[in-house]
Amino acid sequence: MTELKLRILFDDAMLGPGKAELLERIRETGSISAAGRGMGMSYKRAWLLVEEMNAAFTLPLIQSARGGPGGGGAHLTDAGEEVLTRYRRVVEAARAAAREDIAALEAMLRVPPDMSDGK
Repeated sequence: MTELKLRILFDDAMLGPGKAELLERIRETGSISAAGRGMGMSYKRAWLLVEEMNAAFTLPLIQSARGGPGGGGAHLTDAGEEVLTRYRRVVEAARAAAREDIAALEAMLRVPPDMSDGK
């Protein structure tokens, strides 16, 4: 399966598939640690990425509350939802614009020996 992965490099920030997935998983789970675990990353790494994203944008993308008797949690802010939506739109537009050229490049690839005999 051919896949297009896109990283947007700003002057002092980067947004790519990993951070977008982390945002999605935080939205789904309501937890930074659960989102990180679901991606196979440590809690510390997930927190560092959250802090990096919150620092990069004018408004925080993720809001979190400490655990305790009432429990903790995290959610995307309105800015976080907008950043994720716009990133997904950019990726889809790039995918649509590149579809023909990607197919042509894929057709030019050498077929691995173990796949050329029908196995």
